[in-house]
Amino acid sequence: MKIGLISDTHGYINYINKAMEKLNNTDMIIHLGDNVKDVKYIKLKYKNKIINVKGNCDITCTVASEKIEIIENKRFLITHGHKYNVKRDLLNLKYKAVECRADIVLFGHTHVADITYENGIWFINPGSASLPRNRINTVAVLELNDNKINSYIIDI
Repeated sequence: MKIGLISDTHGYINYINKAMEKLNNTDMIIHLGDNVKDVKYIKLKYKNKIINVKGNCDITCTVASEKIEIIENKRFLITHGHKYNVKRDLLNLKYKAVECRADIVLFGHTHVADITYENGIWFINPGSASLPRNRINTVAVLELNDNKINSYIIDI
């Protein structure tokens, strides 16, 4: 299974379209918050199966701020990350990952792409598709094949 990861789109349709061009051959999209309205656009235009959570800018939204999902026998913690102070460090998020027995943690909020593997847990942040802090607009792809995990960042 190939999963496209996108975060922090903030309503910039032109960047969403560029991101989705890079993710068009994925089996599923996971949107990690900021802006939930963008998820509706992605669903309508691209017809991908999509899982999403809300971010700190999605104040009035009723979507959950985090989810636990089982995908291909892997336990995912899916969150925007702001409630775990991920702009400072990943310590709180790591504690949460251990607490919920996550194999893979997906988060955004920092607007900087990063993939870290620590103590048997993958922490994947696709960065920001529209407002990157390091001037590189990014998304990520996560591949799950026969219990093997491969993840990589794509510049858009």
